Amino acid sequence: MPQRPLALLDLDSMLTDEQRMIRDTVRQYVDARIRPEIADWFERGQVPARELAREMGGIGLLGMHLEGYECAGTDAISYGLACLELEAGDSGLRSLVSVQGSLAMFAIHHWGSEEQKQEWLPRMARGEALGCFGLTEPDFGSNPAGMRTVARRDGDDWVLNGTKMWITNGSVADVAVVWAQTDEGIRGFVVPTDTAGFTANTIHRKLSLRASVTSELVLDRVRLPASALLPLARGLRGPLSCLNEARFGIIWGVLGAARDCLETAIDYSTSRVQFDKPIAGYQLTQRKLAEMAVALDTGWLLAHRIGSLKDGHGVRPEQISMGKFNNARMALEIARESRSLLGANGVTLEYPVIRHSNNLESVFTYEGTHEMHTLVIGEALTGLPAYR
Repeated sequence: MPQRPLALLDLDSMLTDEQRMIRDTVRQYVDARIRPEIADWFERGQVPARELAREMGGIGLLGMHLEGYECAGTDAISYGLACLELEAGDSGLRSLVSVQGSLAMFAIHHWGSEEQKQEWLPRMARGEALGCFGLTEPDFGSNPAGMRTVARRDGDDWVLNGTKMWITNGSVADVAVVWAQTDEGIRGFVVPTDTAGFTANTIHRKLSLRASVTSELVLDRVRLPASALLPLARGLRGPLSCLNEARFGIIWGVLGAARDCLETAIDYSTSRVQFDKPIAGYQLTQRKLAEMAVALDTGWLLAHRIGSLKDGHGVRPEQISMGKFNNARMALEIARESRSLLGANGVTLEYPVIRHSNNLESVFTYEGTHEMHTLVIGEALTGLPAYR
């Protein structure tokens, strides 16, 4: 009897009943709501982000791993499993949830004032307000310390000037968490997007993450009250802690894209007949399928271990980097190999593989490039930083 890839090691037995229930709830939502529409959204480069956010908030997905403020307060593995199922639908949808919960909401939850938390987190958890995270700039991605966005004091107010780039949810967000250089070092600000001088420009002509809103943020003399400052965040520790939260979701999320590609390749190769038998009956095909299944299951075990650490005594940045380094690369390789097994059919949106492959090209790069995670792991092994 044929088995699904993640059943080979009976990985379900490692989950609690609650974790399986959360996973199955998200899978059912993706199957019913996302899969019938996603190819059209991807082809048009449009997605009903605000509508989906309200739906996802309704089932408790937004900020689900945070405590209080109408957040579900789940464990890390449950959040990871939700990311896996969302990205099995599409990376863009997982990105929406990840940016909302692990970047914008986490920044306010972890570094914000009680007033900021009360004002934004319940609405964001319900999907009534969308958030974005303004860190990356046109000339500063891997080196956020070089950012040029500045915030100057003017009496009791702050005035922000600068530009942020490649910002998920930017054009549909109600609030932006923006990081800027100040006389006190890098600080974070909670910026309502209807503030005078704030502009979000949607980035078009993407061939990846097309079912996701990506924007440029322009801050032109944006005046904010003192209460907009995230009081507990000083230096890069603030934004980097948020990025580690988001990277954890990616470690799990890419498993969903990889699983969807591999299952598509298995289903296709067992029904596609060439030379009088299914192509899955040939040794070369079975070798490809076996290697992909082993890689996928290994990536799941790595994600589960990192989740266990996160739920236990805590996870270190280099451990997060190991997960992102391995799983993003593995998922992209599985997507490409699956595409080859589908032949010409693999480049059409009748099958999900080319869409996942294109999306994973972005996931491979964002939240820390593959090269940067290589150096984080290298420094952990040697004690020697090699970033310059």
